[in-house]
Amino acid sequence: MIKILLATDSFNQVNGVSTTYKNILNVTKRSVKVIHPGMFKNKSFKLYPEVEICYQPLKVYFKIKKINPTHIHIATEGTIGLIARLYCKLNNIPYSSAYHTKFPEYLKLMIGLPTSISYSFLKKFHRSSKAVLVPSNSCKKELLKKGFDNLTLWTRGVSKDLIAPLPKQKKINNSKKIRVLSVGRLSKEKNIEELCLLQDKFEITIVGDGPQYQFLKNKYKKISFLGYKFGKDLAKIYASHDVFCFTSETDTFGIVIIEALCNGLPVAAKNVTGPKDIVAHKQNGFLGSNLELSIIRCANYNKINIKKIAKKKWSWRNAEKMLFNSLLK
Repeated sequence: MIKILLATDSFNQVNGVSTTYKNILNVTKRSVKVIHPGMFKNKSFKLYPEVEICYQPLKVYFKIKKINPTHIHIATEGTIGLIARLYCKLNNIPYSSAYHTKFPEYLKLMIGLPTSISYSFLKKFHRSSKAVLVPSNSCKKELLKKGFDNLTLWTRGVSKDLIAPLPKQKKINNSKKIRVLSVGRLSKEKNIEELCLLQDKFEITIVGDGPQYQFLKNKYKKISFLGYKFGKDLAKIYASHDVFCFTSETDTFGIVIIEALCNGLPVAAKNVTGPKDIVAHKQNGFLGSNLELSIIRCANYNKINIKKIAKKKWSWRNAEKMLFNSLLK
């Protein structure tokens, strides 16, 4: 009998990792157990509060032993992931793993740690995995160059409750400010302040929270900061804007990008890993170094066509099949 365990260091937080696995668990017909730091004594990782550090390794190990899985998917490289990997090695349990975040670049940005050190650790962590799931082709190419192997492309999806009916689209003229939306974690590595600097140019709404929330809200008074929004409330916000702006240059994918596209929003972003794997330049968005220009260029793209194509492409059911097929093959 197949018994699958999902081991993750991020499950109760609001981020792409948690969103991915919760949606897959919602659509799967398989029996999957989950182990995460919220089940044990833990502390938030100071540099990245969305990751919890569990400090009861023996309890984690024996919890896994009690579950007695035949297969394990290791979602993250934190303490839960390390203990799950150790269990697999000691008990000859097949496992797959996932690469979600450019954590080496984040650590370099925050504390100056050379990326070579972080990537050396990550290569060792993922080395014995049956399949290392990566979210985009450009991410896969980058990791191959760094010496990773067993890389498997893994897509994402959008929940139905995050898609709202489109309001009647009106062509934007020079007398009306473009309504720009950004959704995500408000932290240094997300580079959101680059958009905030354009508060006099556009009507900007920012959905999300994080370490920079209060700082940005106090500094940029013309911007509407809404905090976290979910489900149908978030869908309505997507549908009521003209352009979605994605400022991060350190993400490996960007679930909020496909959420925006499924609501008909063209996307303005940099031509970097993540956006360039999702956005069709000059079709459903604009990729460039000048954020203001990118927003203006894609403001009048056809929202109906963007939405129609995106809804067909992004499915959590497909993501679920890819995850478990790679683990059980």
